[in-house]
Amino acid sequence: MIKKGIVLAGGAGSRLYPLTLVTSKQLQPVYDKPMIYYPISTLMAAGIRDILLISSPLDVQNFQKLLGDGSTWGISIKYAVQHEPKGIAHALLVAENFIMQQPVALILGDNIFYGNMQLSKLVCDFKDGAMIFGHPVRDPERYGVAEFDDSGRVISLVEKPKHPRSNLAVTGLYLYDSTCVERTRNLRPSERGELEITDLNIDYLNAGQLQAHSLGRGIAWLDTGTHESLLEASNFIEIIEKRQGLKIACLEETALTQGFISSADLAQTVKSMPRSPYRDYCEKLKP
Repeated sequence: MIKKGIVLAGGAGSRLYPLTLVTSKQLQPVYDKPMIYYPISTLMAAGIRDILLISSPLDVQNFQKLLGDGSTWGISIKYAVQHEPKGIAHALLVAENFIMQQPVALILGDNIFYGNMQLSKLVCDFKDGAMIFGHPVRDPERYGVAEFDDSGRVISLVEKPKHPRSNLAVTGLYLYDSTCVERTRNLRPSERGELEITDLNIDYLNAGQLQAHSLGRGIAWLDTGTHESLLEASNFIEIIEKRQGLKIACLEETALTQGFISSADLAQTVKSMPRSPYRDYCEKLKP
């Protein structure tokens, strides 16, 4: 069972220039909420309450101002600094004292998931090895691509293949057992000087310990790393919310639904909010 989660909200965000000149990519709005709300909500919906947010030295204070210690939502949020963008896998080394030789979920701060992923069950049942999540895409050559058999065992894992053997892109969500830190420490940096998450996953694959969960119809995976994808994500969230009258990644609602906070806790939080559509929505929430 996984009780700890890491949100990696680092990187230069150069593809979103000039938006990222003054603030982190993960603090950009995705329709009506900061981008970082979405991955945090994903972890919370999985039952994970102990979260470490990793960011750059310039941005970590802004995240602290936005999220605090997480107690508003009945969770714990701690912070760590990644001084240089040394790769996704490097985040596990930064988080070593947080992981404390326990299994952990790692999610990228610019990844948005929508739909019933069965993540709470997967997190609860997780024991050892590693698990990646594959999502079908039209252009798999742009992504890390996973091929796996009917039992969920990964057969191959290739980064940006010229001739993809499947259309399942590896998303920015990973589950790892307690050996992930030691495995990462033994990785060699890539040509760009980073510890690649694909290399870590291949290490698990070579040991016969890598599983993949396919995210099929009814589940959306959005990567918000470019201006176009950021706009598309905002439009997607707007359409769903307006159609259903329900918000996606409202942390107050997720906390209430999960039983992390009570109705009285929520009422107290709402009192501190300025008048806004977000407050109006939270005022109407019920367990």
